[in-house]
Order: sequence, then C-alpha cells, then structure tokens
Amino acid sequence: MAKSWYAFMGSGDPTLFSNYMKITVKHSCLCGNHICAIYSEGDDKQPENPLSPQLQEYIKKAMITGQLQPDYPLGAKKYVYLRYK
Repeated sequence: MAKSWYAFMGSGDPTLFSNYMKITVKHSCLCGNHICAIYSEGDDKQPENPLSPQLQEYIKKAMITGQLQPDYPLGAKKYVYLRYK
C-alpha cells in the first residue's frame, strides 16, 4: 500500500485515523505544539485503519516533546509534523 500525507483536522484524538484527511498539496508545517500532518499508509481520503502502532507512538511522542518524529536517528524521514495554532 502506498503512503500519503494526511492533515489532522484539529479536533479529537490525533491517534485515530478518522481525524485525518488526505492532502495533495505540500504542507508547510515544521514545528509547533499541535499535530499538523502525518505520513501514513493509505490510498484513500483517510489513512489506514487503525494507524500503525509505530505511527501512534510517533504522534504521542511529538505531542509530549514538541519535536517532529521520529527524532532519532538524526536525518531520519519524519512521519509526524507539528504546527502552532
């Protein structure tokens, strides 16, 4: 299954697939204190159901640390981006 970018719709639990919608334009998120976008398996309007356990952990860690995830190793592909509201 292909991976796509999905934007968090801004309300509800950010670890639930139903709170994301596929985006076709490049997001401009980099840092902040709220989930902005995730890179997830899926090829429809929403990501796979459920989000992978690893992606859910990245989302939780991003919310705690305020850093893009994964943060290790340095230079790793980021799957969770943040923004300021």
